[in-house]
Amino acid sequence: MKSIIIIISSALFLSNNVFAQFSYKQKDDGLLSRNLQEFSFGSETNSGEKKNIAIAAVYSLLLPGMGELYAGNYGRGKYFTIAEGALWLTLFGVDQYGRWLQKDARNFAVQHAGVSLAGKNDKYFIDIGDYQSIQEYNQELLRRRNPYQLYGEHSSEAWSWDTRINMDNFRNMRISSDEVFNNTKFIAAAIVINHVISAIDAAMLVRSYNKSLSDMGFPDIHASVIGGFTNPNGIRISISKSF
Repeated sequence: MKSIIIIISSALFLSNNVFAQFSYKQKDDGLLSRNLQEFSFGSETNSGEKKNIAIAAVYSLLLPGMGELYAGNYGRGKYFTIAEGALWLTLFGVDQYGRWLQKDARNFAVQHAGVSLAGKNDKYFIDIGDYQSIQEYNQELLRRRNPYQLYGEHSSEAWSWDTRINMDNFRNMRISSDEVFNNTKFIAAAIVINHVISAIDAAMLVRSYNKSLSDMGFPDIHASVIGGFTNPNGIRISISKSF
C-alpha cells in the first residue's frame, strides 16, 4: 500500500505563505520513506490509466499469456504460454509419428500386395485393407450393384495380397496411423481452448485492474489545528490516497 500525505502548514491569520511537504511511504518488508520538498498543493498525481479489456483478450487469442502480460500479471500468464509451447510440440510430434506409421504401412502394401502409391487416396488404402485382391473387391461391388466405384484390374490400381495375414497386418497398421492422426485433432482443440481461456483470464485481470483504479475514489482529507485550540499556530491538512 502506498500513501501520499500532503501536509500544509500556515500561520493562523498571520501569514499567507503555504508550505508543503510530500512524504512517500512504501512498505516492502520494512518502511521506506522519502521526502520531496516544494510540492505544490493541489497538483494531480498519476494513479495509473485504465486498460482495454478487448486488447487484452486479442493479445491472448494471438498468443496465450500476452494478454496477462498486458494486464500486468504475466506471473499467471506464463503458464498459458508454457502450455501453448508444450501443445504445439506435442502436436508436431504426434503428427510426425502418424506420418511415419502411415508411410510404413503403405510401404508394407507395396512389398506384399504390389501396390503403386502414386495418385492414391485414403479410400484406396482402406479398400485394399479389406479385400485380398482387386478382383474380390470388384466382385463385391457388382453384387451390391455399385459399378461406379470399380477399380481397373489392369491399371496401377490393381493389388493382390500374398497372404491374408499380411493384409490383416496392413489394416491394423493403417488403423493405428489413423488413430494417431485423430489424436492431433484433440491436441489442436486443446490449443484453441488454451487461447480462449487465456483471453478470458486476461480480460478478467484487466477488469479487476480497472476496478482497483475506480475503487481508489477521492482522497481522504483531514484537518487539524497545530498547537491545539488553546495555542493555535497553524493548520495541518492531511490528504491520503491509496493506489
